[in-house]
Amino acid sequence: MGDMANSSIEFHPKPQQQREAPHAGGFGCTLAELRSLMELRGAEALQKVQEAYGDVSGLCRRLKTSPTEGLADNANDLEKRRQIYGQNFIPPKQPKTFLQLVWEALQDVTLIILEVAAIVSLGLSFYAPPGEESEACGNVSAGAEDEGEAEAGWIEGAAILLSVICVVLVTAFNDWSKEKQFRGLQSRIEQEQKFSVIRNGQLLQVPVAALVVGDIAQVKYGDLLPADGVLIQGNDLKIDESSLTGESDHVRKSADKDPMLLSGTHVMEGSGRMVVTAVGVNSQTGIIFTLLGAGGEEEEKKDKKGKQQDGAMESSQTKAKKQDGAVAMEMQPLKSAEGGEMEEREKKKASVPKKEKSVLQGKLTKLAVQIGKAGLVMSAITVIILVLYFVIETFVVKGQVWLAECTPVYVQYFVKFFIIGVTVLVVAVPEGLPLAVTISLAYSVKKMMKDNNLVRHLDACETMGNATAICSDKTGTLTTNRMTVVQSYLGDTHYKEIPAPSALTPKILDLLVHAISINSAYTSKILPPEKEGALPRQVGNKTECALLGFVLDLKRDFQPVRERIPEDKLYKVYTFNSVRKSMSTVIRMPEGGFRLFSKGASEILLKKCTNILNSNGELRSFRPRDRDDMVKKIIEPMACDGLRTICIAYRDFSAAQEPDWENENEVVGDLTCIAIVGIEDPVRPEVPEAIRKCQRAGITVRMVTGDNINTARAIAAKCGIIQPGEDFLCLEGKEFNRRIRNEKGEIEQERLDKVWPKLRVLARSSPTDKHTLVKGIIDSTTGEQRQVVAVTGDGTNDGPALKKADVGFAMGIAGTDVAKEASDIILTDDNFTSIVKAVMWGRNVYDSISKFLQFQLTVNVVAVIVAFTGACITQDSPLKAVQMLWVNLIMDTFASLALATEPPTDSLLLRKPYGRDKPLISRTMMKNILGHAVYQLTIIFTLLFVGELFFDIDSGRNAPLHSPPSEHYTIIFNTFVMMQLFNEINARKIHGERNVFHGIFGNPIFCTIVLGTFAIQIVIVQFGGKPFSCSPLSTEQWLWCLFVGVGELVWGQVIATIPTSQLKCLKEAGHGPGKDEMTDEELAEGEEEIDHAERELRRGQILWFRGLNRIQTQMEVVSTFKRSGSFQGAVRRRSSVLSQLHDVTNLSTPTHVILSAANPTSAAGNPSGESIP
Repeated sequence: MGDMANSSIEFHPKPQQQREAPHAGGFGCTLAELRSLMELRGAEALQKVQEAYGDVSGLCRRLKTSPTEGLADNANDLEKRRQIYGQNFIPPKQPKTFLQLVWEALQDVTLIILEVAAIVSLGLSFYAPPGEESEACGNVSAGAEDEGEAEAGWIEGAAILLSVICVVLVTAFNDWSKEKQFRGLQSRIEQEQKFSVIRNGQLLQVPVAALVVGDIAQVKYGDLLPADGVLIQGNDLKIDESSLTGESDHVRKSADKDPMLLSGTHVMEGSGRMVVTAVGVNSQTGIIFTLLGAGGEEEEKKDKKGKQQDGAMESSQTKAKKQDGAVAMEMQPLKSAEGGEMEEREKKKASVPKKEKSVLQGKLTKLAVQIGKAGLVMSAITVIILVLYFVIETFVVKGQVWLAECTPVYVQYFVKFFIIGVTVLVVAVPEGLPLAVTISLAYSVKKMMKDNNLVRHLDACETMGNATAICSDKTGTLTTNRMTVVQSYLGDTHYKEIPAPSALTPKILDLLVHAISINSAYTSKILPPEKEGALPRQVGNKTECALLGFVLDLKRDFQPVRERIPEDKLYKVYTFNSVRKSMSTVIRMPEGGFRLFSKGASEILLKKCTNILNSNGELRSFRPRDRDDMVKKIIEPMACDGLRTICIAYRDFSAAQEPDWENENEVVGDLTCIAIVGIEDPVRPEVPEAIRKCQRAGITVRMVTGDNINTARAIAAKCGIIQPGEDFLCLEGKEFNRRIRNEKGEIEQERLDKVWPKLRVLARSSPTDKHTLVKGIIDSTTGEQRQVVAVTGDGTNDGPALKKADVGFAMGIAGTDVAKEASDIILTDDNFTSIVKAVMWGRNVYDSISKFLQFQLTVNVVAVIVAFTGACITQDSPLKAVQMLWVNLIMDTFASLALATEPPTDSLLLRKPYGRDKPLISRTMMKNILGHAVYQLTIIFTLLFVGELFFDIDSGRNAPLHSPPSEHYTIIFNTFVMMQLFNEINARKIHGERNVFHGIFGNPIFCTIVLGTFAIQIVIVQFGGKPFSCSPLSTEQWLWCLFVGVGELVWGQVIATIPTSQLKCLKEAGHGPGKDEMTDEELAEGEEEIDHAERELRRGQILWFRGLNRIQTQMEVVSTFKRSGSFQGAVRRRSSVLSQLHDVTNLSTPTHVILSAANPTSAAGNPSGESIP
C-alpha cells in the first residue's frame, strides 16, 4: 500500500509548519471537537469537515498523520495519542467477586434447610433444662451421660455447618473458575482480532486495541469497524449500520458525500481507507455503552476511569463481539448495563424465553426435576414415619405424659429426625449434575482450543456431538487455500502449464499484466518466503494471489504497475460481491478516454464478451456459438480437473463517450476476452480421511460452493463426498431453486424434502441458497429424527446460514468479522479435520455426563433407600447427616470432576449420532444402575441387621440420643464409601464394555481423585470421631470393607454378562423434549392419565421451581458461562418442554407426562425404546 506514497506528495505536512492554535498535546483537534464531529451524518458532516478543516487531508494534518504514509510507528507518539484521545478499549463489567459467588451458593434451598436445622440442633444442645435428670423423661436420655457425652451434643450441629461451608466453598470456587475461564476465552477471542493500518507507509496488522486516533486504517469487505473514522478514499463502499441505527438498508459511503464510518458497523461491500477519529469510550459504540453504563457504577467509574484505563487488564475492545460474543450490536448495550443484581435478575427472566435450551440441557432439567421430586417425597415420608413412630412409642405404648421440662429433649429428637429427612433430600437431589455438565463443557472447551476450535457458545460443543449433517464450504476448508494458476488459454492456445513469456505476443502479455495488477485489491500481494526454500507468502485474497503469482511466473512484476497507478488514481472500482461474481476497475488513460479491466467467473464474464484477442493480439469477434465451443473445449475440461476457471477481459471507452458509471450493466458489457486461467486449489491431504470418519459416524457431508459444477464435482470426488455407484445429486444453485419452488416462486418444504436427502454438492450457490438449504434440512420432518446441522462459512453473506444452523463454524484465518460474529465455533486453522474433532468432543461431553449419571444415580438410589428404611426400622439413619454430606461431596463434586474429564477416543466416531430423542439413560445404563444398587443394598442391609454378629461387636441399632459412635455403623458407612469408589471405576464405561480399566491412566485427574478420596476416607474413619459419627476400625475390619468394595468390580462383570435385550422391563429415563410419535390407540389410552398427570405435574412443578431453585439455576449451566455471554443463545431450537414453568400446561407428549408421573403403562409407547446395548 505504501508504494503509492511516492505519487502523492501533496499531503506531507512538515510537522514544523503546524502553527495552528495550541490544542491538546500539540494536536490540532480536541477530543470534544472530534466527538461532536462524529455525531454528524451525511451532508452535515461533510460541511463541518470542510468548514473546520478544509477537507479530510486538512483533518489528517491537524491529527499529524499522512493519508498515505500513516503514522510514524513511534511508541512515544502512540502513547501520547492514547493519553489524549483514549485507548480503543471499553472497560468490561466487573466480574463477580468470590464472596458474591459464596453468597449465591448459600441461597440454595436445601442448604438453607440444613443450616437452620443445624443451628436449632446447636441451640438445643446448649440448653440443659433443670428437669433433664428427672426420671419423667425416662430412657429418652439414657446413655446421654456416658463419659460426659452430653457436652458433645453440639458436635453434630457444628459438623453439619462445617460440611455446608465446604459444599458452598466448592460450589463458589467452581463458579469462580468458570467465570475466569470464560473471561480468558473472551480475551483470547479479542486478541485474535486484528485490523489493517498503515504506519510508516507499511501495511500492518495490529490488534484492535492498539488502534489510536490518527491511524490510517484500511477497510475492506467483511470487516467489523473497530473505531470511528472519516473516509479518505473509498471504492464502492457500502456499510450495514443497522447495529447503530436499526435501518437495514446498506448505506453508501464516499469521501465526497457521506464520509462518516462508525464503530460496530459492518462493511458489506467495497474497500477504502479511513483516518481514525474516535476510539474506545469516545467512539459511537462506546458512547452508547457509557450512556447505558451500569447505573450505580457510573460514579465509581468516573473515579476509576483513569486507573482502569492504565491497568486495562484485558483488551476488551469497542466492539460488540468484544464485550461478550453478543450476536448483534443492539443487544450489546443491555449487556454492559447490568447495573445491579436486580437488573440482572430481570435480564435473566427476559432472556430465558429467547434462549432455547440445548438438547442436553432439556433432557437434564427434566431428569433432575423427576429425581428431585422422588427425593422430596422420600424425605417427607422419612420424617413423618420417624416422628409418628417416636410419638406412638413414647406416649402411647409407654404411656408417658408430655412434661413441660422434657420439651427440649423431645424437640431435640424432632430436630434429629428433621435433619435425617433433609439429608435424605440432599443426597437425592443430584446437584452434581449441573456441576458435571459445567466441568465437562469447560474441560472440553479448553481442550478444543488445542484442536483449533475456539468455542464461542458453550452449548455448541455438546450440540456438535449430535450433528447429523455438515454443510461445508470448499475453498480453504476442504482445500488448502493456496491457489496457483496451472492452465491457461491465451491467444487461441490452451496451455497445460505456464507458457514461456517469449511464446506470447507482447501486446497480450502487457494487457494481461495490467489487467491482473490493477484489477485486484492492492492489499493482495505476494511476498518473499519467510524461510529459505519455503513457498512465497500469499497475502490477501487467495484467488488474486494466484493471478499475481501467474504474472511473476511470466517473468513480469505487478509492483511497478501499481506504483505507476496508485489506488487513489483508480477512477472507479466495482468490487467483488456474491451477486456480481466479478470485479472491475476503471482507469483514465494518459491519452484521454478510459479503460475498464474485469475479471470473474468464466461462464458469467464470457456472456458479456463480444470480442477475443487472437494469437497476434488483435481483436476478433466472439459470438455465442464461439462461446459454447469455448465452454466445451476449454472450460469444461479444466473444471473436470477440479480447476476454478477465471476469465480476464477489458474494454476501452473513448474520451467522447464517457458512460454513466452508475449503470454497471452497461459499463461491464461488450468486453474483449484476454485470457481464461484455470486455478488449482489442491485438496488438503487429511480431508478425505476426515470425511470417511464422518460418514462412518453417521454424518452426511455436503459441499456448498460458489464454484462451477464440474470443478465442484471433481473436488467432491477427490474428497470422498461422492463415491462412484452411489445415488446422489449434484445441483447448481439455479436448478436447486427451480426444484424447490412452486409456480409462485415460494419455497415448499415438501419439494425441498425430495431434494436434500440425496443432495451432496450444491454449486454456483448464493448465500441465500445456503441459508435455504440449512433451514430446509432443519425444518424437515421426513426422517425419524430432526436433523442437527453444522455449517461452515467465511464470507459476510454466510452470516444468516451460520446463525440458522445448529452449530456455525467460522473460518479463523479466511473468515470475515461478520461471519465470526454469527458463528458458534471459530476454526482457528480453517481445516475440515478440526470439525471432526469437534464432533468427537461433543460426543464425549454427552458420554461423560451419562457416565456421571450412571454413577450418581446408583449412589442416590442406595443412599435414599438405606436412609429411608434404616430410619423407619431403627429410628435412626445408618448414615448420619455429616456422613451423607461427605458421600454427597464424593459423588457430586469429585465424581463429576473425575468422570467429566475423560479424554475422547476414536471409538466415539464409530457409532451413529444419538439424536434429539434418545434418552440420557439407556437400557444398558439402567441395568447397571439397578444391578449395582441391588448389590450395595444387599451388603448394607446384611451389615445393618446381622453385621454385629459377623464382626462380633456391639449392635449400633436403637442407640439413644447422643450415644458415642458405634463400630457397627462405622463399618456400614465405610463399606458404603468403598463400594462407591470401586463403582466409580465401573461407571467409566456406559455401553456395556467389559474392560473398565481401559485407558484409565490416560486420565490423571481420575486416578488422583479416586486415591485422594480413599485417603480422606481413612482419615475420616480413623480420626473423624464424634463429628463424623465414626469410631476407628481394626485392620481386619478395613480389609473386609475393601473386600466388599472390590466385589463391585466382579459384580460389574456379572451384570455385563446379562444381555440388555432380555430386560424388556427396564425403562430408559431422561428423554429429550422432542415429540415422540405414538399410534392413535396409544394416544387414546393415554388420554385419561394425562389430565391427572398434568394436574399433578403442575402442582409439583410449582413447588419445585420455587423450592429447588438450585437445580433450575444450575441447569442453565451455560448461563453462568454466558452470564456475560450471548443473549440470543447460540442454538435456536424448538422450545424445550420445561424451558419455563407455564409451558408445562401444554406438554405435547403423553409419553413424557406419564414418565414424570411415574406411570409405566403407556410409556411403552416410546419408539426409541431400544437403545444401543
